[in-house]
Amino acid sequence: MNDKIKVLIIDDHAILRMGLTALLNSKSDIEVVGDAADGASGIRKAVKLKPDIVIMDLAMPEMDGAETTRQLLAKDPDAKIMILTTFGTADGISHALSAGARGAMMKNVELTELVAAIRTVAAGGRAVSPEIERILAAEPPVPALSPRQLEILDSIARGLSNIDIARQLGISLDMVKEHMTTLFSKLEAANRAEAVAIALRKHLLKI
Repeated sequence: MNDKIKVLIIDDHAILRMGLTALLNSKSDIEVVGDAADGASGIRKAVKLKPDIVIMDLAMPEMDGAETTRQLLAKDPDAKIMILTTFGTADGISHALSAGARGAMMKNVELTELVAAIRTVAAGGRAVSPEIERILAAEPPVPALSPRQLEILDSIARGLSNIDIARQLGISLDMVKEHMTTLFSKLEAANRAEAVAIALRKHLLKI
């Protein structure tokens, strides 16, 4: 009976996938059963291979680790996912954990610590490294914005007035002001310019 922990690696760097595969396969209780270079193909392989744990990069082209986590869990709610990232922002890591990832580690982690985390997550636990914990504590993530708040934020960035926003979205001027107040509070911004600056820094805007 094969009781090894089956691992799937999703990362856009081929050398990392190859190196991590070799390191993990050196452990008697772990077997890398596949790898993928992007989120979409990773999801397809995860659904097909049913690994015990998916190790996923956070920053990937087309679809980042948080969105890949969200989409994979929508297809397979039992999937166990651990984020492995080179650099972490509180927002990116928080989004991945909120999407359902059960662990998060930096890529400079020692192999013994990574293997211990893999075993923990595969067994149903959670594993977040102390370094990740420090990042989350030092830079609290921005609360999630509603679709309407994102629309208003985008309108602000395009320089629209409150009246123009109300007309464009088909809502009352009072409703625009209410959304604006909530938006500024969530972003901890004092005015429109500061809200846009924070949103750009937090990658909430695509302009």
